[in-house]
Amino acid sequence: MGIRVTGTGSYIPSNVEKNEDFYNHEFLNADGTSINSPNEVIVEKFKAITGIHERRYIKSELNNSDIAFFAAQKAIEDANIDKESLDYIIVAHNYGDIKQNTEQSDTVPSIASRVKHLLKIENPKCVGYDLLFGCPGWVEGIIQAKAFISSGIAKKCLVIGSETLSRVIDKHDRDSMIYSDGAGAVVIEEKDEEGGILAHETATYALDEAHFIYFGETNHPNVSDKRRYIKMYGRKIYEFALTNVPLAIKSTIEKAGVSINDVKKILIHQANEKMDEAIVKRLYKLHKLPMPEGIMPMTINHLGNSSVATIPTLYDMILKGQLKNQSINKGDIIVFASVGAGMNINAIVYQS
Repeated sequence: MGIRVTGTGSYIPSNVEKNEDFYNHEFLNADGTSINSPNEVIVEKFKAITGIHERRYIKSELNNSDIAFFAAQKAIEDANIDKESLDYIIVAHNYGDIKQNTEQSDTVPSIASRVKHLLKIENPKCVGYDLLFGCPGWVEGIIQAKAFISSGIAKKCLVIGSETLSRVIDKHDRDSMIYSDGAGAVVIEEKDEEGGILAHETATYALDEAHFIYFGETNHPNVSDKRRYIKMYGRKIYEFALTNVPLAIKSTIEKAGVSINDVKKILIHQANEKMDEAIVKRLYKLHKLPMPEGIMPMTINHLGNSSVATIPTLYDMILKGQLKNQSINKGDIIVFASVGAGMNINAIVYQS
């Protein structure tokens, strides 16, 4: 018996925001002072570091719960299940529903309740709740679904990662170019076959690291509105992730009882191309091995960082044959791993 993914779905917004679209922005330092470089240079340096040349934003009439619903519909259809048979709907996000040009996030009712409403599920025993866990939220949702199924509390769970970071970015902050929107969903069930989730690990580092990612004011000193925006200490996050994420993945692989050589793909949170590559290289260095070519599929270059949605959208795209030269076959050992606000880290070893 194995607890495994039986259906996947994703929603990739149609609005494309290219790097060139930022040329007219007024980027400022965190203290409000001017940056002594033209925007073309700022954007080019950004691309060299992150790998991003475009990202996706949702249309103005949509909200986070809408795109979570779109991804959920596809996952339920792909799993070929009756939506009324779902025991849990777990939605990972961080900022709720934020309507275009509004200052306040809307989290009541929960995104999960909104998704259940949009799915028109009548069964009251299908429980919906939200999970706020930074970018690792979707991976943690999978871990929680596995716990529910293992304990006999549930048989089928829908786990969604959905975020609209375009609604919480400061246009005067260079880091705003990283963020994007998207949604991914999976159905998790127990099946009479081997494989599925083999091992998992989660950690929260909050003594010194809790506020590496936070909600803060705009960089522009003359803007007096009450809005807050997603902010981060990029260098601290990079150093933290490079130190801790490879160790978490290594520990989870060992817990699963498999060899690093058995791992076919590492689906890591699409946070920053250079950082992700450095993490995976460090993982293989711990095993005194070079990083294998093609082990780390990437979508950040054209989809940006959509937080909790990066891994489930990546996974769905690979399974649906939408990512060039990437595939996951029956029996393959893969790793899901993420790091983000909290600071939280988690990893899952999974056999397809």
